[in-house]
Amino acid sequence: MHDYLLAALLGLVQALTEFLPISSSGHLVLAPHLLGEGVSSLTFDVGLHAGTLAATLVYFWHDWMRIVRGLLQDIPAHGMRLSAWSESSQLGLWIVLGTLPAVIVGIALNGPIEASVRQPAVVGALLIVFALVLLWADGRPQRVRGLHRVGLVQTLLIGLAQAVALVPGVSRSGITITAGRLLQLDRETATRFAFLLSLPAVSAAATLKLTEALTGNDPVRWGPIAVGAVVSGLAGYAVIHWLLRYLRTHSLRPFVWYRLTVGVLVLASVATGRL
Repeated sequence: MHDYLLAALLGLVQALTEFLPISSSGHLVLAPHLLGEGVSSLTFDVGLHAGTLAATLVYFWHDWMRIVRGLLQDIPAHGMRLSAWSESSQLGLWIVLGTLPAVIVGIALNGPIEASVRQPAVVGALLIVFALVLLWADGRPQRVRGLHRVGLVQTLLIGLAQAVALVPGVSRSGITITAGRLLQLDRETATRFAFLLSLPAVSAAATLKLTEALTGNDPVRWGPIAVGAVVSGLAGYAVIHWLLRYLRTHSLRPFVWYRLTVGVLVLASVATGRL
């Protein structure tokens, strides 16, 4: 029962921190120190990633269907003459291209990142640094509204930013929303594009975690996996819906203050030996 409760709790934490710009990986690095060792095992990781993957896929289901239908029609009809592609087809291509930087960096640096930067002090410092970057970016003008206005250059820059989020404490949604705001996308467009762009990365992470679990020596506990997946999926869907509506009329400052507060508390705890 203890494992099921932990799975449900971590599922909720994953949903809130994956989609809000406050760093899911950073919070999951801190989880063992706050809740006890073992809570960041592969068993939990598989369920948490599967749940957020399902939330993104289901919430944006109509977008994904338009993208797939558009690509299936436009590639045979027009080849790579992108000017003749529909907006949905172009968006699909931008998502693929925007994912490449994170894939390349992940393959090249996943080992060093896992070995050297998954530390509470690093998480605390980066929560603070990127809170200030987010605050600065959110003050930029909002001149680009709607996903149809997102182009190749913006996509590649946002994709490069997403690669930075492999370091715990940065936040995938936070850094991609920040990049979008620096490129003068309005808050809702930047957030929606960030969520769409996250699907391939989250899919790769979920596949990797599942492969590690199935090929590792530790027993796979399917019950906690299922609980973590269900909770993170349902909560993630609700968080996506709420955040997109919230950002139509509100700024990102509450998340900046949250990051600053947690970052300071983490660094203070490290300095006093509590973490």
